[in-house]
Amino acid sequence: MRIIKLGGSLFHTPELRQWLELLDSASQQEPVVIVPGGGPFADEVRHAQRLHRFSDDTAHHMAILAMAQFGLLLADLAPQSQPFYYPQHNNELENGLHVWLPERSVLGVGALPHSWDISSDSLALWLSQQLHAKELVMIKRSTVVSSRIKSLIEHGVLDKGFKHLYEEQPVQTQLFHFQQQALFPDKGLVLR
Repeated sequence: MRIIKLGGSLFHTPELRQWLELLDSASQQEPVVIVPGGGPFADEVRHAQRLHRFSDDTAHHMAILAMAQFGLLLADLAPQSQPFYYPQHNNELENGLHVWLPERSVLGVGALPHSWDISSDSLALWLSQQLHAKELVMIKRSTVVSSRIKSLIEHGVLDKGFKHLYEEQPVQTQLFHFQQQALFPDKGLVLR
């Protein structure tokens, strides 16, 4: 099983549909779970929090809902995909494309503090850890060429919470630029 984090920054790109087609093809060989970024939906949460100054707890909950919104969009663009609700769906996944729609239960996970230090990046890593995925693949619009997690955090490519989660339970992780569409095997930047 592979976990694929599709960055919300792909929302405005033609590559988004190309990635979905590629992932659908790859999912015929093994289960592939897409973790959606928050995209413009999360951007609106950030804007609303600046404007109305509500709590990080509320913003975190709204950002998880933003991920679910982008996930619904992805599921519609990939009609052969199946919605995946974890931890509700805690059974073995069959081959095919699955789109994680995070929900309220994620709010109770102690390892995921309610702040902007935890984004869909850390949630994708956390889900990979829970499902014992063999690999996490992160597809982003980033141009930073570093395999060091610390450097990627410093350049805003990964969220600040990623490093701690990774150190607790490392998962083989690759980072792909959104225009780099040779996915399997091991063509991306392997993080360390």
